[in-house]
This record gives sequence, C-alpha cells and structure tokens, in this order.
Amino acid sequence: LYAMVISLAVAFPLGILSATHRNSPVDGFGTTFALFGICMPNFLIALLLIYLFGVTLRWLPISGYVDPADGGIVGTVRSLTLPAITLGLALAAVVTRTLRSSLLETLNEDYVRTARAKGLSEQLVIRRHALKNGLIPVVTVLGLQFGSLIGGAVITEYVFALPGIGRLVVDSVFSRDYPLVQGVILLIAIGFVICNLLVDIVYGWLDPRIRYG
Repeated sequence: LYAMVISLAVAFPLGILSATHRNSPVDGFGTTFALFGICMPNFLIALLLIYLFGVTLRWLPISGYVDPADGGIVGTVRSLTLPAITLGLALAAVVTRTLRSSLLETLNEDYVRTARAKGLSEQLVIRRHALKNGLIPVVTVLGLQFGSLIGGAVITEYVFALPGIGRLVVDSVFSRDYPLVQGVILLIAIGFVICNLLVDIVYGWLDPRIRYG
C-alpha cells in the first residue's frame, strides 16, 4: 500500500503534465522517467537508493523491518521507505506512460473540443471531462500491479531483508514445505481476484455506459 501511494503521488502529476504540455521539457522529463523506470530492474533501483539515502546521506536504514511494537510507527515507516520507493518508482513509470498515452487520446476527442469551445477553463476540462474518461486503462494497470504487489516482490524483499510473501514462498520451496506454498499461492490468487473485482466496479463508476448483466 505504501508503494502504491508513492507511485500515484509521482505518476499522476507527471502523467497529466506530460499530456497537457506535449513536446515540452516537462513531457521530455516524464517520458525519460517512464523509459528508465520500465527498463531498470528493481534490484538496481534498490542498490542506487541504498547507496544514496542509506550509505551516503545516512537518512534511512538500508535493511530489515522494524516492528511497530519495537520502534513505533516512525521506525516502521523509515524501515519501509526505501523498499516502497523502489517498488513505487517502477510502478509509477508504467502508470505515467499509460496515463500520458490515454490522456493524449482523450484530449483529441470531440467532447473535449466542445467543452473548450464553451469557454471552460483548461483545468476544468481536464479534471471533469478528460481525466475521468482517460483513467480506465490506468485503473487496469493499477489493478494488475497491485495484485503483483500482493504476491510480493521477491527481489526487493531479499535486497532489503524484508519478511514478505514473495520471500516466504521461495524459502518454502527450498525447504519443501509444500502445504505452506499452496496456502500462500491461494492467498495470492484471492488477492488477484479481489483486485480484478474492484477494477470492474471502478469501471462502472468512471464510465456510466458500462453495465454488468
């Protein structure tokens, strides 16, 4: 959830600015960020963040998980910040690219030109007409990525020594604890099903024309 919040905080402003300022320096920065975020593997992003914030600046711990009962909420948040940023930046790159492409297509629709011809401000046109209709592909990507986060990011968990679901599955396979593997896989499958159900519900809210029989 922490990684999802970080990704949305980065992707939405950057994606909207890239689409509304096409071929500008802002658009170039957003496109470059999306390209590097998609191409760079998670472990490389994790190592760069560890070197910058953990080794050089010494702002955040580089490994381990602090339980709220031991270190308090602040300690827990600090221990999860670097892993969340690692996962959040990778997800933000995908969301930024998807949101930019969807908004560029939506901004060229006839109803957007009609809204501008009526004299509505650009911010109102984007917020009320373009953004809501351009979010359907973004919601699809978010649902799939959130399901993947529920399944656990194995490499990120190993780099930061976190006790996550993905690491639990790998350790269970090596120890031949097959009942535990089956239970965790069932939990991951249920998480994917719930995410897809929520995505379908959000579809109906974003576009009232979508109806489920």
